[in-house]
Amino acid sequence: MKVAIIVTVVIIVLAVFIYFGLPVALTTMGLHPHYEGQKYDLSGRKALIVTTSQGMLGDTGKKTGVYASEMTVPYYEFSDAKMQVDIASISGGEIPIEPVSLNWPVATSSDQRYMADSDFREKVKNSLKIDDVDFTGYDLVYMAGGWGAAYDLGTSDVLGQKISRAYANKIVLGSVCHGALGFLKAQDENGKPLVQGRKMTAVTDKQIKELGIEITPMHPERDLRAAGALFESRTAFRDMFANHVVIDGSIVTGQNQNAGSEVAQKMMGLLKK
Repeated sequence: MKVAIIVTVVIIVLAVFIYFGLPVALTTMGLHPHYEGQKYDLSGRKALIVTTSQGMLGDTGKKTGVYASEMTVPYYEFSDAKMQVDIASISGGEIPIEPVSLNWPVATSSDQRYMADSDFREKVKNSLKIDDVDFTGYDLVYMAGGWGAAYDLGTSDVLGQKISRAYANKIVLGSVCHGALGFLKAQDENGKPLVQGRKMTAVTDKQIKELGIEITPMHPERDLRAAGALFESRTAFRDMFANHVVIDGSIVTGQNQNAGSEVAQKMMGLLKK
């Protein structure tokens, strides 16, 4: 009996250690690192977050969508700065969320905050359709990533046109991970591809290969390079633990899910200037 009790206690202690310790260990390795940003008061300013509407990973039958933290982390950076934050997607309506991204051990504090935030969840359930949104009515426009974005952000003519107009109107633009695909159909004031000759970053081919999800039709590093972007990135023993943020003019891009907070902060910094 005593042995059984000891074994039970050891199992419980190990389970508690793993439950609380693994997220900390992942953060220590570089996943969703803490970014010490500034406290901004941007009362009266408006931010728009754009996401995918693609909820399936091709014909695999596996659910996908926006990677939660790439939406929730910037959302709270903007809203905590007292900005009005609206949520839009390619098709409008309920936004699909990558299931694993809201689960232990990768869910962030912003994801947990989202789960308890009825207002934010209502925005995600009834997102605006980008066709119906005037991007020039915002001070910041940010595009979130996730595997779903590899299907629709880079192929949307409407998104390309909206980003082009926003850029022409000096609106601060940003993206993280696959969200950078949303720049591909945009043009500058001279009709040249917006990404051509521009320093940018996004999820790397290496990270996509390491995660074993190469079936998506678009790969940010490959497609940005092909469009003439000056692609930058950092690497690690696994690129999901790497991080990099690039500012080129009024555009801020982040390498992957680790960059959400810094990208949002840099965007607000540009707006404040």
